[in-house]
Amino acid sequence: MPRAVSTPSATSILITELKEFAVEIKADVVMKLRNQTGLSMMECKKALIEAGGDLAKAEDILRKAMKGKLDSKGDKPTGEGRVAIALGAGSATIVELRCNTDFTAKNEMFVNLTDKLAQHGLTQPAGNFASGGDAEAALQDLRIKTGETITLARGAHVAGGPGVVFGQYVHHDGKTGALIKAEGVSPEALRQIGMHIVAAVPTPKGVTASDIPADIVEKERNFRISQAMDSGKPKEIAEKIVEGGMRKFYEEIALVEQVYVIDPSKKVKDIVGSGKILGFWRWAVGEPVA
Repeated sequence: MPRAVSTPSATSILITELKEFAVEIKADVVMKLRNQTGLSMMECKKALIEAGGDLAKAEDILRKAMKGKLDSKGDKPTGEGRVAIALGAGSATIVELRCNTDFTAKNEMFVNLTDKLAQHGLTQPAGNFASGGDAEAALQDLRIKTGETITLARGAHVAGGPGVVFGQYVHHDGKTGALIKAEGVSPEALRQIGMHIVAAVPTPKGVTASDIPADIVEKERNFRISQAMDSGKPKEIAEKIVEGGMRKFYEEIALVEQVYVIDPSKKVKDIVGSGKILGFWRWAVGEPVA
């Protein structure tokens, strides 16, 4: 007579049931593990049973299990997230933390971690920085708790200098922020200029006309020349016409020449006054990162 053989799934179920019978799992321990990991009560109880009631071992079991799930989600789009800025003693940072869903982006843990990463950036050398050490461990912990792909899309630590001041503004939804480096401008004025940078349409591309990236200028000039020639103008005349139009273009996208969003009777340079804007960083969640 053939010998009965249990299937792996049946064996696994039997082992789990025996462990649950042998180990009393108290609800408060399950709740504690849930609070530590952010996972469901059922998942936590199952891990505690497997760990024989050992809380630390159960947490390790869950982390390993969730890590495997997260690895399989690695290519899921991370189009949501948050921008945070931190001002330090003589320097400042701006970071963008990304995740899969807007729900997670609004999660208190996600918001707090974004702020902490900005603070972490103040301890890094000036320039672009990535996560590492404790920062990467914190990211991994939040990935496990949320089940989402969470990445530090970019981070920049901006050094100051004698007489340099920083200002910042992050929109209330956390999706767009502006960091401003300046001389001789008050913190409140810089905050308002930050609001302008976030809200202005078109988005400013440089502090002055000479700061606008060459590729943007060249693309706009060629477009305008092409338009003028299409209307029947000789190239020489078209180029002269375009130069006048380019001055208007510079006024539209050079920060200090823009009409001030908060008070359209003024330009941004009127708010700057005798001071000087040395640079600005406007970051929006999900935009291409160079």
